[in-house]
Amino acid sequence: MKIIVLGAGLVGGPMALDLTNDPKFDVTIADINPSALQTLVERQNPGTGRLKTIEADLGDPARVAQLVSGFDMVINAVPGFMGFQTLKAIIGAGKNVVDIAFFIEDPFELDELAIRNNVTAIMDMGVAPGMCNVLIGYADHLLDETDNILYMVGGLPEVREWPYEYKAVFSPVDVIEEYTRPARYIENGKFIVKPALSDPELLNFKGIGTLEAFNTDGLRSLAHTVTCSNMKEKTLRYPGHIEKMRVLRETGFFSQEEIEVNGIRIKPMDLTARLLFPKWKLKEGEVDITVMQVMVSGKKEGKKVTYTWDLFDKYDPATRIHSMARTTGYSATVALRMIADGLYARKGISVPEFIGKQPECVEYMLSGLKQRGVIYHETIE
Repeated sequence: MKIIVLGAGLVGGPMALDLTNDPKFDVTIADINPSALQTLVERQNPGTGRLKTIEADLGDPARVAQLVSGFDMVINAVPGFMGFQTLKAIIGAGKNVVDIAFFIEDPFELDELAIRNNVTAIMDMGVAPGMCNVLIGYADHLLDETDNILYMVGGLPEVREWPYEYKAVFSPVDVIEEYTRPARYIENGKFIVKPALSDPELLNFKGIGTLEAFNTDGLRSLAHTVTCSNMKEKTLRYPGHIEKMRVLRETGFFSQEEIEVNGIRIKPMDLTARLLFPKWKLKEGEVDITVMQVMVSGKKEGKKVTYTWDLFDKYDPATRIHSMARTTGYSATVALRMIADGLYARKGISVPEFIGKQPECVEYMLSGLKQRGVIYHETIE
């Protein structure tokens, strides 16, 4: 089976390498950056299938459609700002696809096109969104009535370095979005909107200690696909991070509105990116951690039941793959295998919580991730 991965970034590259370990796949990766492609070729495991590369401008939908036409399945790992148009081109070409572009547009706008072209398209198939949605959909399927959903997730460096004690494990621009975009959640059946970084609380997590949690705008499709009167996402950081980000935000460092400095007009965010993002960059071999807890409560046969899943994952020194790439990318590659094996065949646009409605698919996903060292620990109370 011929597979193409679009995008050779922090997550796209590890996904391609993971797929080359499977003898039933012939894997190609495409990107506009030749050095990123060459790095992946050099990092292949000896004895695995040979990774092929294509240098291409994935910002051109017509080129994308032409590119994927010779493949059986696609993983879309392009940046979010070009994700929707790329996915549309893939579906238009009639190819099954797993998508981790996390674009802001409504993916269900492409549902009719996908059904018409007999395409299975799984969206947002990372860690959060992604596996958290799968587990929420699964718990909701098991419960007679779901009344509370809370999931908390953070990607952090193992070593806390002053002043920020943080490293960006995905796009720094998207990290800033978590600090500026109002957080929407559901409380007592109503949509609530609060500022980002609101409702801070200190919580203890096994393996890492005390972290601070704050509201973020991460419900995405869950707000519309799962019926629950209380539903919220929180992001996790080391204690003290919230206050630093509030100071920067309220001072205007995250603003996109131009200001004049010595006769030159600049966007404060451009200056922030130049000064801040280099300090947030993970170094080669630097250990990162992904911590997540998903809790779903409700009633089953008249009794109160709570399902909890805990994830604690670290950088793998053997493969030199960062934890966020492992937890995000392997979720997508296992989902692709699930489609290839004929276990998940729903046509149209699927968000991950749809997978959760099929227990055999949940078992497949958890088992595939466990084989790659990404382990979700389940507790039922």
